[in-house]
Amino acid sequence: MSVDPSAPSTFLQDGASSHSEEDVNMLDGHNKHNSVTPPNSGRRKRNRRSTVDAIADAMLEIAAASKMRASAMMKNDDPFSISKCVKVLDDIQGIDQGIYFMALDLFENPNARETFISLRSEKRLTWLLGKCSAPSSSVV
Repeated sequence: MSVDPSAPSTFLQDGASSHSEEDVNMLDGHNKHNSVTPPNSGRRKRNRRSTVDAIADAMLEIAAASKMRASAMMKNDDPFSISKCVKVLDDIQGIDQGIYFMALDLFENPNARETFISLRSEKRLTWLLGKCSAPSSSVV
């Protein structure tokens, strides 16, 4: 079967419909775009764009999850975290409820947390009592 090079439309109709019109024009020696576009080219572009958008969304989700995981790991690695201080505070026997809640406020200060955790267990309550009962302002 021979193909007439002057009839690209015959070439498209004879089973090469998977080629774009641009491919056919190049075979014919023309580089211009015809005003008629293949009926499925718009669908192909939309499919590619939606695939690219889906990949971009997935990559953004991966990045966000990675940041959250890194942040959680950093918090868990902090030996002077508030949660660590509360666990140690809960282990102190005979602590007054008022001192307990003052200690929670005290733990908002990173230096106080580090001091509290660094102290030997038998010294922690004495230190807390001194910090929590120290007069913050004098009443006249």
